[in-house]
Amino acid sequence: MLDDLVRHQSGVATRRQLLECGLTEEQIRANIAARRWTKLLPGVYATFSGPPSRAAQIWAAVLRAGSGAVASHQTAAELIGLVDQPGTPIHVTVPHSRTPNRIRGVRLHRSTRVNAARHPTRTPPQTRVEETVVDLTQSARCLDDAIGWLARAVGSRLTTPARLDVALRDRPRLRWRAALTEAVADVAAGCHSHLELAYLRNVERAHGLPVGERQARRPRVGGHTYDDVLYRAYQKRVEIDGTQAHPVHERGRDRRADNRAVRAGDHPMRYGPGDVYDTPCAVAAEVAAVLQAAGWDGRPRRCRRTDCHVP
Repeated sequence: MLDDLVRHQSGVATRRQLLECGLTEEQIRANIAARRWTKLLPGVYATFSGPPSRAAQIWAAVLRAGSGAVASHQTAAELIGLVDQPGTPIHVTVPHSRTPNRIRGVRLHRSTRVNAARHPTRTPPQTRVEETVVDLTQSARCLDDAIGWLARAVGSRLTTPARLDVALRDRPRLRWRAALTEAVADVAAGCHSHLELAYLRNVERAHGLPVGERQARRPRVGGHTYDDVLYRAYQKRVEIDGTQAHPVHERGRDRRADNRAVRAGDHPMRYGPGDVYDTPCAVAAEVAAVLQAAGWDGRPRRCRRTDCHVP
C-alpha cells in the first residue's frame, strides 16, 4: 500500500498518509534521522534521499496545501508544457472555503470553482488546460500579455478556441472579458501567436488593409506548408517571425531587401517583432504598396497613432 502511494505521488507522502499505511511516528522519525527520507515541508516527506524532482516538489506543495488543492497558474502551465522552464514560486489553488497557512516557496490562490477546474486524471493534481490559460489571463500584467496566453495555448495545440471560449463564459467574474472573447475569435481565425494577433490588429485592421487568410495551406515539393498570412486574390503572402537571427540594426535592411523581391516572384514579405510592434504604420504602408501593385484598388487609411505616416 505504501509503495503504491509513494509511486503515485513521485515519492512524496504526508505524515497522515504514512500513519494510515501502518507506519509509526517512531519509524518516520528514524527514517528522517538516518537520512533515508527528507522533510520537504512541515508534515510532508520525500521517502528517498537526494534532491527531489520537480514533480516531487509540486506534489509536496499540493499535499501541504491540503484537501482539494491543485497546482495552477504558471505551475499548471509548466506541467502541460505551455511554458518551457520551471518557475518560482509554485502556484497552488485551494477551495475558497479554506485558508491554509502560508507555505514556503508556494503562492496560494483561493477559488470557489476549484472542483470544476480540476483535471480529472492528470497528476500531480492540477487545473484543466483551459482553466489554466484563463487563470493566466487574469494574473497577467496587461491585456496584451493576457491575449498572448490564449494565442500560445492554441498555437501549441494544447487546446482549441472553442474550449477557451467555453472556459471564458464559465467565469462569473472576468477581467477584460470583451477583449479576451474577441481575441479568441481572432485565434480561431488562425492567429496562433501574439505577434500574429498584433499584425492583424495593428497593421491590417487599423489601416484598412484587406484581411488575409491565416495559416493558409500551400502545396510544396514533398508535402505542404502553411502561410502565416495569405492575400489569395493578389497572390502575396506574409511571414511573421517570432524570432530573427539577424542583429537589430540589420533587420530593417534585410526586410527591405526581401520585400523588394516580392514583385519579382513568390518571395514572402517578412516581418518580425520590431516591425509589427514598433512600426506597424510603416509595415502597413509597405504591404499596401505591394497589394496595390498586385491589383488591390483600395487605399490604406491612417490609424489612431499620432505618428502614423500612412498617406
